Amino acid sequence: MSPSSDHTTRRRVLGAAGGGAVAGLAGCLGVLDSGDDSGPAPDPVDLSGTKFDYEGGMEIGRHGGPNGQIFYADNEPETPHDPGDAPEARDDLAWFHTLVFGLFPYHLDRLDDGWEAEAIYATDYSTVDWELSGDAQNQQMPAPTAADTFADATELTYVAESGVRGGMGPELLPFSAEGDAEGFVENHGGQTISFDDIDRRLVNSLQRM
Repeated sequence: MSPSSDHTTRRRVLGAAGGGAVAGLAGCLGVLDSGDDSGPAPDPVDLSGTKFDYEGGMEIGRHGGPNGQIFYADNEPETPHDPGDAPEARDDLAWFHTLVFGLFPYHLDRLDDGWEAEAIYATDYSTVDWELSGDAQNQQMPAPTAADTFADATELTYVAESGVRGGMGPELLPFSAEGDAEGFVENHGGQTISFDDIDRRLVNSLQRM
């Protein structure tokens, strides 16, 4: 459903009701059980400042849309750039400025190599007082970078195939409150899906939209 103005806020969406359908695209994204003996999962880090996407090399926070980060249990992600001396940089951490073109393709490739994630975090728009930017034909979500704007990606509800874009085009937009995601669908189209619905086939189809 097209919005009535060029800018839409989170407050408007929160009051909407929706019935987004769940896509039947089952997948397993290799996250370790939090009940194992390895101790608590690492907390998300602040991605503010000059940090670059591990998949495409784009700067975090400059291009709109959700960001993400993955901590790997027993592997060290390689990056095409120097992460610098930022205190957030860790050998087990990779970070991304887009989910559809960054985090999920990267992680699916790592899964093919037998890697397992200790924790996966994505932007949680239920905790952000967001406003869309752009015109009616090219609306875009913001790209918050503070540590407290991230939530466990496995517990989020995602909006797929909406009319709102991310940092590189079509995007999966995450919400911790399912009602927020359903309200977003009511206003901007698309459908709600869970983390377990996200597989390579879905990611590839979104990249081609």
